[in-house]
Amino acid sequence: MASIGLSAYGMTAATLVELAVSADALGFDALWIGEHLLRPVTQTGEHPSTGTTQHHKGPLIDTDTELTDPLVVHAAVAARTERIKMGTSVYLAPLRHPLHTARSTITVQELSGGRLLLGVGVGWQQEEFAAFDVPFRTRVSRTEECVEILRAAWSGAEFAHSGKHFRFDAVQVHPRQVEIPVIMGGNAPLALARAARLGDGWFTSGTPDFAEARRLVAEIHEQREVQRRTGPFTTYVRAPKADVAELRRYEDGGLTDLVLWADNVWRGRTLEERRDNLAAFAADAGLTPVAVSRGGALA
Repeated sequence: MASIGLSAYGMTAATLVELAVSADALGFDALWIGEHLLRPVTQTGEHPSTGTTQHHKGPLIDTDTELTDPLVVHAAVAARTERIKMGTSVYLAPLRHPLHTARSTITVQELSGGRLLLGVGVGWQQEEFAAFDVPFRTRVSRTEECVEILRAAWSGAEFAHSGKHFRFDAVQVHPRQVEIPVIMGGNAPLALARAARLGDGWFTSGTPDFAEARRLVAEIHEQREVQRRTGPFTTYVRAPKADVAELRRYEDGGLTDLVLWADNVWRGRTLEERRDNLAAFAADAGLTPVAVSRGGALA
C-alpha cells in the first residue's frame, strides 16, 4: 500500500497529540495540521476549493471551530512520538514575519529529529489578513519572499535581506544548517507553477477526486520539466474516502503519497473507540505497526 498520512483540522490540541501518538504507533506516514489564526466575525471570502468535493460542511471557520497553532502542537507531538512526520497543511506564512517562522520551525525540526514538513500556503480569507494589518493583495509575493528568507535562515549562515516586504541587516538565526522541506499548497495553475518553482513538494488543496488529482499531479510535473527542476519532489494527495480498494486505485494510478481526513478513521465517543477504529483501518490497509518508546502503546 502507498504511504498514508492523516489530515486534521478543527480538533483540540490535546486531541491532535493523542491522534499523533496512535497514528505513529500504527504506521501512518504523517499528521498534517491545517490552520487559521482566528475567526473573523464577518467573512466574505470563499476557500479556493469551493465548488469541488468538500469534506467540511458549512463555514470553514465557525463559532465553535477549534483553532490551534500547528507548530506548537507539533512540538508536543515530537515529544511523544518516534517516527511519524509532522506536516502543516497549510501554514499561513504571509501572516508572520519569516524570521519568527524560521526560529519556530528550526526548534520543532530539531526537537523532532528532522520530521517537520512545512506546508506553506498564501491564504484566502481577506478578513484574516485585515486583522493582522497585512494587505491581502500582497499575499503571493509575501509568501514567495518568506520562503526565500526561510531558506537563508535555515542555512546557518549570516545573511541580510532587502526585498519588497522585508528588510533587515545581517543576521544569523542558527549556528548550523537545518533541512526543512517546503511543501507548497494550491491547485490553481499559478499555484502549481509556484510549487514547481519553489517547493520541495506539493499538497493538494481541498479533496479532489481521482481524475482531478491525477491531472493536478501531471501538471505540476510538467511545470517542473519546463522549469528544469530536478531532484526529489513529493506530491501529497488527499483522498475523499477511507476505502482501501479506492486507495489502491490511487496507488495503481501513480499517486503513492496519500492523505486521509483524520475524522474518517479517528471516530468514536471515547479515546479508546477512536484508537480502535484507527487501528482497524490501519490493519485493513496493511500498515506496519511500529513499537514506540516515548508515548502510547500499540493499539
